[in-house]
Amino acid sequence: MDTAISELAPTLARLRTAWQARKPDYQQRRNDLQRLRDALKRRLDEMGKAISADFGHRSPHESRIADGMTVLNEIDHLRKHLRGWMKPRRVGVGWRFLPARAETRAEPVGVVGVIAPWNYPVNLALIPLATAIAAGNHVYLKPSEHTPHTSAFLRSLLAEVFPAERVAVAEGGAEVAAAFAALPLDHLVFTGSTAVGRKVMAAAAPNLTPVTLELGGKSPAIIAPDYPIATAASRLAAGKFLNAGQTCIAPDYVLCHESKVDELVAAFEGEVRARYPSLAQTPDYTSIVNDRQYARLKGLLDEAEAQGAKVLRMNPAQEALEPATRVFPPTLVLNAPAETRLMREEIFGPILPILPYKHLDEAIAYVNAHDRPLALYHFDLDGGRVEQVLDRTIAGGVTINDCVLHIAQSALPFGGIGPSGIGHYHGHHGFLTFSKQKPVFYQARWSSFSLLKPPYKRLADAVIKFLTR
Repeated sequence: MDTAISELAPTLARLRTAWQARKPDYQQRRNDLQRLRDALKRRLDEMGKAISADFGHRSPHESRIADGMTVLNEIDHLRKHLRGWMKPRRVGVGWRFLPARAETRAEPVGVVGVIAPWNYPVNLALIPLATAIAAGNHVYLKPSEHTPHTSAFLRSLLAEVFPAERVAVAEGGAEVAAAFAALPLDHLVFTGSTAVGRKVMAAAAPNLTPVTLELGGKSPAIIAPDYPIATAASRLAAGKFLNAGQTCIAPDYVLCHESKVDELVAAFEGEVRARYPSLAQTPDYTSIVNDRQYARLKGLLDEAEAQGAKVLRMNPAQEALEPATRVFPPTLVLNAPAETRLMREEIFGPILPILPYKHLDEAIAYVNAHDRPLALYHFDLDGGRVEQVLDRTIAGGVTINDCVLHIAQSALPFGGIGPSGIGHYHGHHGFLTFSKQKPVFYQARWSSFSLLKPPYKRLADAVIKFLTR
């Protein structure tokens, strides 16, 4: 049932009033995280069924890994380090101010809003939520309207763990989301497309609400000329076909040396045959989330094919895949014209264009000629070339000799840059994002600055001369 827009502001007020009355201390935060972990662990099967119901079919193993394991791992990391993160951090003072001292304190900001997407509806709801809880905040969550079964699961799960004045859930479509983004929240996290991210940022601006935007874009993969193609294909297939490509950091296109393109195509075909011998029957391949997304992907291919691209649909059993099932076969695209939507828009599906290059400089230049991506993947055994790519490109995150896995490292910040996002979260970086670093200066019993007051006389002149030397 959709949340009435008129209920949003009163709910936020209730969350903020409760937070102001009793800001969560260390023990409450730790206990909250443990209860959330226990509840999710106990209900993993239910979670998987809810997500699958929303997708038509979602690989249960992928749900356990991507929406279960990742959240549990993040909670474990938060609980392990929470006490240390909460301690005031001593910082140095300039010699001119000695013997004073200074520190920073991580203070919760208040109520954090989270607008979660549909592609990983539990992961991308609960990781920012858990991180905000660890930082001592209350949370207002807006799940995606495209995954109603999962939204109902999240509402039930969170009601089991948290009282209503600590965590609340709003449900509904675009109108509810727009009104939610316009609330005077103390921080807002949004995960979704760049186009919608701009709208969210604009809605938050009148309240000067700080935002963390995890967006997307076209994440490239570069394969060095001498890197083993079979290994690259295996690891790229794992990252690209996970969740049927409906992943914000999935490789969006591959830059491959022109001499290795045919070998790469053959290796991909072998990977698909081994992983999905029957697309229609396997429980391991995920459907496209809805008819609209399915039609969009088909449209991308149809346009590219009409403009001369070579489209290789990999369907090992040559099955008739009914559109109603929304099973979209893994697909490679060669010679896609640059002006096609396939090469201009984030794909967000199991379609992978392959672009040939002659020299590594050419591949780097291609990446740099486009918007800074959320992720970049480079396959190379030459450390010097790896450093060259790292030095000459900018991306939200990088994985070397694999793909996607940097997002699973709790100690690494996750976030984009420019059109691919603003800000970071995960682990300590998320804790800091959802905290105010309060600077505190402690003056000593004696201070030279007590001598600097009108009327300025010789002693003051001497002190100033000394301090400005």
